[in-house]
Amino acid sequence: MLVPNRTKFRKVRKGRINGPATKGHYIAFGEFALQAQGHERITSRQIESARQAMTRYIKRGGKIWIRIFPHLPVTKKPQDVKMGSGKGSPEYFAAKVKPGTIMFEMQGVSEEVAREAMRLAAHKLPVKTKFLVKEDA
Repeated sequence: MLVPNRTKFRKVRKGRINGPATKGHYIAFGEFALQAQGHERITSRQIESARQAMTRYIKRGGKIWIRIFPHLPVTKKPQDVKMGSGKGSPEYFAAKVKPGTIMFEMQGVSEEVAREAMRLAAHKLPVKTKFLVKEDA
């Protein structure tokens, strides 16, 4: 599972995920990509689950790049705790994803195999996605 190396915390506020992606919105490494169509926080568990689904389908052939990383610590208070008394402790890590962000890239497999692998991965994610093919310019 992806987690930051250094976890000396400052508790981060929620913030908003507004507007289209301005970084990481183009295919940089592979031939095929999975692009987010909405804005959402994606947990490290969801990223790992999607990665496993793709890797198992392509039977460890080809190469997969993960273009998002869960930097954001998400806090949660324990169950049955009254209001007040500060913010909860960090529970998991998430990545903020905007519309247009390339989340995964793939190379070294046919388009049909890549399309099906990405479809399986998309089912593991909380955001609508789109399959992209790099234009050979």
